[in-house]
Amino acid sequence: MAGDKKQVDPTKSFIAGGTAGAIEGVITYPFEFAKTRLQLIDKSSKSSRNPLVLIYNVAKTQGVGALYVGCPAFVVGNTVKASVRFLGFDYIKSLLADKNGKLSGPRGVVAGLGAGLLESVVAVTPFEAIKTALIDDKQSPHPKYQNGLISGSVKLCRDLGVRGIYAGVVPVSLRQASNQAVRLGSYNALKTMIQQASGKKPTDPLSAAATFAVGSFAGVITVYTTMPIDTVKTRMQALGSEKLYKNTLDCFVKIFKNEGLLTFWRGATPRLGRLVLSGGIVFTIYEKMLIILN
Repeated sequence: MAGDKKQVDPTKSFIAGGTAGAIEGVITYPFEFAKTRLQLIDKSSKSSRNPLVLIYNVAKTQGVGALYVGCPAFVVGNTVKASVRFLGFDYIKSLLADKNGKLSGPRGVVAGLGAGLLESVVAVTPFEAIKTALIDDKQSPHPKYQNGLISGSVKLCRDLGVRGIYAGVVPVSLRQASNQAVRLGSYNALKTMIQQASGKKPTDPLSAAATFAVGSFAGVITVYTTMPIDTVKTRMQALGSEKLYKNTLDCFVKIFKNEGLLTFWRGATPRLGRLVLSGGIVFTIYEKMLIILN
C-alpha cells in the first residue's frame, strides 16, 4: 500500500549526516592529505609515491600537525557535505521508491547522482578548494597561508575570491555526482540484497557490522571507478592552475599526454584507505544516529 512508504524526516537526515561527516573527516584526514599531496607531485619529482612513506616523512620532518593542514576546512565541508548528501539522497529516494518503500538499482543510482550534484555546489567545491590550496601552499618554498588555522584560510579566501574558490566546480560536480551515484547506488543495492536475504523490510536497519562492511565495499567500488575525475579536480584546484589549464577537458588531455594514463590513479591507495574507512564509518554512524533520533 502507498501508506507503507516510509517518509523521510529532513531534520533527522541532516543531523545524522552532519554528525557522521564530522567524525569521519577527523579520523580519515591524513589519508586525504596524502592523496592530495601525491596528486600534486610533479612527474620529474623524485619524492616517494608511497602514501605511508609520505605520511611518515611529513610527520617526521614537519610534525604530526602538518598532516592536518587544511583539516578544519575539510571537516567543516565534510559536515555540510554529508548533511546535504543524506538529506538529498533520502528525499530523492523517497520520491523514487515504490509503494513498498523499495528502490530499484537504477533509481538508487539516480538518487545518488542528484545528491552528489547538490553537495558539490553547496559544500564540496568551496571547502575542497581551500583544503587543496592550503596543502599546495604548505609545500611551496615561501608559504603564504600557514599563519594560523583560521586567519590563513580567511586570507586565502580573500586572495582567491569567489571565482577562484569555484574554479573547480565542473570537475568537482562530475566527481561528486559519479561518486555518489556509484557509492550510494551500490550501498543501497547491497543493503537491499542483505535485507531480502534475511527477510527484513526495506525500512529495517542492518547490524553495525553489516552496515560497516557494505559501506566499506561501496567505498572500494567508488575509488577505482572515479579516480581520474578526482585527480583532475585536484589539479584544477591547485594554486596557479589557471595558468596551466584552460578548462577541465584541457587539464584531462594534458595530464594524459604529458604524464600518462596511470597518473590518473596516482593517490588511489590513500584515497582507498580513506574511502573504505569513511564508507564504513559514515554509513554506520548515520544509521545509528537515525535510530537514536527516532
